[in-house]
Amino acid sequence: MNPILQAQKSHKSIRQYTDQSIDSRLLEELIEAAQGAASSSFIQAYSIVQVIQPEHRRHIASLAGGQKWIEQAAEFLVICADLTRVEYCSQKQGLGKLEGQTEHFIAATTDATFMAQNLMLGAESVGLGAVFIGGIRNDPQQVVDLLALPDQVYPIFGLCLGYPDAEPEIKPRLPVTSILHKGQYDASRCAADVEAYDAQMQAYYAGRDSNKKQSNWSEQTALAVQKKKRQHMLSFLQTRGFLKC
Repeated sequence: MNPILQAQKSHKSIRQYTDQSIDSRLLEELIEAAQGAASSSFIQAYSIVQVIQPEHRRHIASLAGGQKWIEQAAEFLVICADLTRVEYCSQKQGLGKLEGQTEHFIAATTDATFMAQNLMLGAESVGLGAVFIGGIRNDPQQVVDLLALPDQVYPIFGLCLGYPDAEPEIKPRLPVTSILHKGQYDASRCAADVEAYDAQMQAYYAGRDSNKKQSNWSEQTALAVQKKKRQHMLSFLQTRGFLKC
């Protein structure tokens, strides 16, 4: 199989790491490669903060719900949507400051996400393990304060990187037939698709080598979205210069 396709299909979240550090030149090379990701209108509206201070890592781990791997990983990066350079360009060209348009928020968020996925894939290609940390959005203002993020910048998620000290099993994804709609969207398939996938995931959770549990995809998904609404994000984004219009 094509090695890139194989790497994409082999992804697993790694939350246990060895003590081996990541060479700084390798990290910079991975970030440079990640910048090859697509960018909306080539605005490249993202920045990465490499969290170096152990006390900052401990604080963020606590904010994220006690995720100790934030402290233990060789590197912890915070991926940010960043419109500061974009706003500077706008003012430089005489077009004024940004006004918090939703379109700009979406463009910056997707830019950063494309880059971060490229970064994870590149890291995995050289033997590193990784996991994204959405829990930093539990209290993003504290993350902003710790990392001195200016207006027009907001932390989307974190990224742990390190050499794996565990080999978790690959979770089965939804089948292509569930997510590929030909011609028009077919909502009539939803219930049958979810029921079939629930059965597959229930068998997976019950049969894996570690962390066995009696659950399925719909249960885990419902909890993930209904217990993590993070309603504070709207007012937070408004204070950061995003989503005013």
